[in-house]
Amino acid sequence: MAAEPQPQDPVAAIEQLRADFARREVVDSNQLEWLASPQAGVDRRMLDRIGGEVARATSIVRYVPSSTFPAHTHGLGEEFLVLEGVFSDEHGDYPVGTYVRNPPGSSHTPRTGDGCTIFVKLRQMRADDVERVVIGTALETWQPTNAVGHERVMLFSRPDGSEDVTMERLAPGTRVAPYQCDGGEEILVVDGALSDEAGTYGVGTWVRNPAGSRHGLASQNGCVFWVKRGHLGAPRS
Repeated sequence: MAAEPQPQDPVAAIEQLRADFARREVVDSNQLEWLASPQAGVDRRMLDRIGGEVARATSIVRYVPSSTFPAHTHGLGEEFLVLEGVFSDEHGDYPVGTYVRNPPGSSHTPRTGDGCTIFVKLRQMRADDVERVVIGTALETWQPTNAVGHERVMLFSRPDGSEDVTMERLAPGTRVAPYQCDGGEEILVVDGALSDEAGTYGVGTWVRNPAGSRHGLASQNGCVFWVKRGHLGAPRS
């Protein structure tokens, strides 16, 4: 008797998603379908991806209450920001606003009690990243920038400028003058609405500006956003 065909994992079938980093991308993650992971109770909204089930990936990941994920090792690292609920593993509990970098070669067994949602980037670190970072941004002091009404919390920074990760906020009515994104930029809006010359982006919107792009920032009613700059490389000639 022939074996019944097994359903295909829709995530594993997607190996190239928004994989041209020279293109600008704007995605409202709230409009994306939740795709099941191999582990029951863990679903993903995929923002960019190169590879199969083991992939260089940027995603919104949702854990239902009392769910777990098997122990695994991060060959090229993992970083995540907790958006809702409390994410946990054997190293601790991470409430909303917690930013974590697990370096290449690290391992853990994720779990949650009441459920949680995280923004996560997989397999995007350098081999010489060895430091684990855990920052509870809700407990940090916001530092002013050169623009009035613009503040930030530094999460991670390389001395050579090839990667800076921050949480930033704009007070109502703030405008930041246009600046050059020599190494590119990714933004995730976590509260309020952020604007630039091309549009306005609400909570859950992910924006990827390629290397060499230029734009300003503004917010009519105030906003908070996660941002990574410098990691997309030098502009193409």
